[in-house]
Amino acid sequence: MNLVVYLAGQIHDDWREQVEQKAKERNLPLSFVSPQTNHDRSDDIGESIVGKQPNALWRDEVASQVNNFRTEVLMNKADVVIALFGEEYRQWNTAMDASAAITLGKPTIIIRSEKLIHPLKELSNKANVTVENVDQAIDVLAYMFE
Repeated sequence: MNLVVYLAGQIHDDWREQVEQKAKERNLPLSFVSPQTNHDRSDDIGESIVGKQPNALWRDEVASQVNNFRTEVLMNKADVVIALFGEEYRQWNTAMDASAAITLGKPTIIIRSEKLIHPLKELSNKANVTVENVDQAIDVLAYMFE
């Protein structure tokens, strides 16, 4: 049984590569999908498709339409969603993706530090599992294959 895992969360560090490497080291039958991790590509995609926009508001609007389309398609194909809430960056997209996954009935693992317990308490309560680090999330997935 191969599972598809959607990796939701900020795109400014290598946490996705860590998840993929740890899964590979444990020989877990997992495939991974995610939002566009090239920040410039994500910001530019709308104008790349429909052309230059009159201002930053419309530039963001057309980019978000395409990025939301990508997220919806890939998340719908995923069997599991992992949403990582880092501490360094604002986490609006992570919260949106985690909420969407929960609403879709996707089994969801939230990764967040102890510092974020209070601000994420309602979301954590709705997720299937909440852990504090990537290793714990991998342990949850590995347990499924025992």
